[in-house]
Amino acid sequence: MVNGRSAGRVRLKDVADLAGVSMKTVSNVMHDYEHVSPAMRDRVRAAIEELGYRPNLTARRLATGRTGMIALAIPEIDQFYFAEIARHIGEEAGRRGYRVIVEQTLNDVEAERAVIRDREEGLVDGVIFHPARIDTLEIARLRPDTPLVLLGEAARPVTTDHVMIDNTRAARDGVEALVRSGRRRIAFLATVRGDITESTHLRLLGYQEALIDAGIGADPRLVLQSEGFDLEDGVGAVRTALDAGIAFDAILCRDDLFAMAAIRALTEAGLRVPQDVSVLGWDNTSIARNSTPALSSVSPDKAALASVAFDLLLERIDGYDGIGRHMIVDHSIAERATT
Repeated sequence: MVNGRSAGRVRLKDVADLAGVSMKTVSNVMHDYEHVSPAMRDRVRAAIEELGYRPNLTARRLATGRTGMIALAIPEIDQFYFAEIARHIGEEAGRRGYRVIVEQTLNDVEAERAVIRDREEGLVDGVIFHPARIDTLEIARLRPDTPLVLLGEAARPVTTDHVMIDNTRAARDGVEALVRSGRRRIAFLATVRGDITESTHLRLLGYQEALIDAGIGADPRLVLQSEGFDLEDGVGAVRTALDAGIAFDAILCRDDLFAMAAIRALTEAGLRVPQDVSVLGWDNTSIARNSTPALSSVSPDKAALASVAFDLLLERIDGYDGIGRHMIVDHSIAERATT
């Protein structure tokens, strides 16, 4: 019991009565409207805390037409990059008074269609979605009713908001950094059998462009082939190249996991990183920041991805119905011990 009331039955009116303000003022504080004095805001928050008030989502939806929740749909929640994106989205949601439902699609096209078509309707105010398999035209045809913002490279319909980094430019920057350090035989790890993502293609394109601009011939043998996305697949790709006598003095990797695979295979072969071979990862995830040696990595601004995506989504939720906004956020090269 709190002040004679069951905490589960505390109403907005109870908070207003305790704080000595109107219910509208309580609502304004809860929605973080700026036109509330600091003293009034403190009184309301103290009353909310004392009473243990929690807004009822059903009542909020009936009153405002909104749930205060968004969905984040990503391919795999245990993949390092997507886990960090989910954390940034969650932090951004908390700052804006929203909660997040996280859903993984497991690269299944039917699961992705459900995200677009109807799965989230009525449950959330909007969806931030990183598709892997569903294509641009299909999203355009489905025309989702729930506000939607896309992440990544897989689909970019002109009618839908979209946030990404410039993968081709980022790959060029990575190769250029390796060239500046004196590397000339730069491998790419890797193209992957059955890869359905656009990101590998864009990164490979930037890799080739940078080599040509530097006056270095793009040797097809330096584009390594992997049977899958796991660490052991990456190790196998590097071993196969070394066993075939293919020489290289640097590797640009499609992600940090492949970079760790490269370091393992090179070490097993008696090659030193970075003295003999520099290794540059991609995504600047926790494994890059905490590995030994510390891994250099192409670093998307994940916080900016989350912030810009939320900005666009909230504008859609608030009624914006214009053509899709396609936004590019910054990237950098986090140089550490492996380069």
